[in-house]
Amino acid sequence: MNVLLSPQPLFFPHQHEPSRRSPPRTMSHYTMTSRKRKADDDDNEMSVSPTGSPAINPRQLSRPSKKVRAGIELAGRPLPLPRLLETLDKTQLRAVLQTICERHPDIGHEVMTSAPRPSVNGALEVLGEYQDKLRAAIPFGNSSSEYTYYRVKQPLMALVDALGDFTPQFLPPVEQQTTVSLEYLNHATKIIHDLPDFDSQQYRHHKDGAYDEISRAWALVITEAAKRGGGFHLHNGKWDQVLAKHNQQSGGKLEQAMNAMVNEVGWIGANQNAHGQGSSSDPNSILNQLINGTYGAPVQVGPF
Repeated sequence: MNVLLSPQPLFFPHQHEPSRRSPPRTMSHYTMTSRKRKADDDDNEMSVSPTGSPAINPRQLSRPSKKVRAGIELAGRPLPLPRLLETLDKTQLRAVLQTICERHPDIGHEVMTSAPRPSVNGALEVLGEYQDKLRAAIPFGNSSSEYTYYRVKQPLMALVDALGDFTPQFLPPVEQQTTVSLEYLNHATKIIHDLPDFDSQQYRHHKDGAYDEISRAWALVITEAAKRGGGFHLHNGKWDQVLAKHNQQSGGKLEQAMNAMVNEVGWIGANQNAHGQGSSSDPNSILNQLINGTYGAPVQVGPF
């Protein structure tokens, strides 16, 4: 049996309309009055501060104070001594110090006694600077001896004078170590070899004088070395051969030094003449006795 049902209208609640309506709440007059009175009491307690609490000052930011030199006015003034010395190069500082020492001899004496002794490398460095100036003054190309001499005269004399000043510094009794003296003399002699050779004799006196002075220096060192252990370190260092080569390169102008090697250190001179040639077969020489192991043996006297 089919029953026809009449369609019922569908009811959809509005999305903004609450699905359930609550009855309005009513607040009593007593409740509103008590809440208002409590809020007024709280406001009064917050507004009144205790009489014993200190007042809070606002925080102040401290700024860094500028460093000001007290008592110094801004005005032009010379540099302090340490700053002034920083601006001077080696040449200027040397000139200032030399002038002060010349004006005040006591200061010059104190500088000489307080300054450390120059080393061989330090002396050779200074001599090398003079040598560079001499080479820079030599003219290019073929020039006459007269023109070349007057071009190099000033740096040549400066180098020769420097050699004359440095050489006694490395001689006994100032220098006690023979090896140090010989090392300096070896390099100084090489510098003299490199001095210019002039055709005219009147322009060669600087180099000849330097050879004469260095030869006497070699002779002094050899003589002092012979007093210490018979000069064995001269032979061990082969300084006799070094001196012979220097003498040959100088054209025999180190004759005084070679004579000292022969006369003062006889056991070397017995095996090498003044020109570094030849040998001796004398069985009684000190060198041969050392080689044969007979040095210090008792000497037989008379026929046996």
